[in-house]
Amino acid sequence: MDVIKSYAQSLKLIRKTSSKVWIYGFLAAVILLPVYGPERFVYQATIIFIWTIGVQGQNLLIGYTGQISLGQAGFLAIGAYALGHLAKMAIPWPLALIGAGIVSAAAGLLVGFPSLRLKGPYLAVATLGFGIAVYQVLANSIVLSGGGMGLTIQKLMPPFGFTADKYYFYLYLGIALLFTLGSFHLISSYLGRAFIAIRDNDIAAEVLGVNLTRYKLMAFVISSFYMGVQGGLYALFLGFVEPNMFTFEKTIAYLVAIIVGGLASVEGALLGAAFIILVPQAFSDYKEMVPLIYGLAIIIILIFEPRGLAGRLAKIRLFFSNWPYR
Repeated sequence: MDVIKSYAQSLKLIRKTSSKVWIYGFLAAVILLPVYGPERFVYQATIIFIWTIGVQGQNLLIGYTGQISLGQAGFLAIGAYALGHLAKMAIPWPLALIGAGIVSAAAGLLVGFPSLRLKGPYLAVATLGFGIAVYQVLANSIVLSGGGMGLTIQKLMPPFGFTADKYYFYLYLGIALLFTLGSFHLISSYLGRAFIAIRDNDIAAEVLGVNLTRYKLMAFVISSFYMGVQGGLYALFLGFVEPNMFTFEKTIAYLVAIIVGGLASVEGALLGAAFIILVPQAFSDYKEMVPLIYGLAIIIILIFEPRGLAGRLAKIRLFFSNWPYR
């Protein structure tokens, strides 16, 4: 294991040469995927990039801060519809995407206030109520959601002779990398350490000078911003949104991704996002098996590998770094 001798060293994304090799090798393989890989792989990878952002946001809230939220679908819907309405106002898509994140973050600020008084299952029920309320409002408001017809969003035009699938792939890869780097630096900063202190023992954290009100609200705001951006990217990619895309099943998918990928792990967000996208694809002929597989995966992870796939990957890397010694 790495021995961290200074705070500056802890801020480094890559601390070992062996880590550089597999990270750069992985990135090279991903970048070359649209050139040599089948179109369906490119499509699936693009969806994974989109989901990675939202799963990272939820991991910051649930994994690092310990605030249990079941309102993910609501924040996702707010971001998607915010981008759709901003795009219809002829606002450039980058600004509309930032606006979608900000609108979702504002909703997260409002929902975050109960976290100051509620904990555990009580907070989970409160946020669940928010997610259901957002769905009901959208489902019954033609002005906001377009009703049963949904809301159509003009898709992006690929520049420089790119095909649509390659353009979305590289664009969303870049955005996902940007958010991933941001997450790594955030959790290594004072803000991230405050989140972890609140998760481990909020009373002790407050005694040591951590402002619980400020940092709990910040956790909800940042997490909701991530979710809003994912919702906006999702809307841009599909070119269409409607309320039934944001049911409670989406919230369950996020929880599965966080637990299976690994709580309090940035790379676990990528692994968890890949899991919830690839499993339904692998069992497309047996869709009724997908919920069963999700449940079994959670049980197996909790029993045999509480740190999720990211924890197992870390053990594999440690084994090979120490090989042939134990």
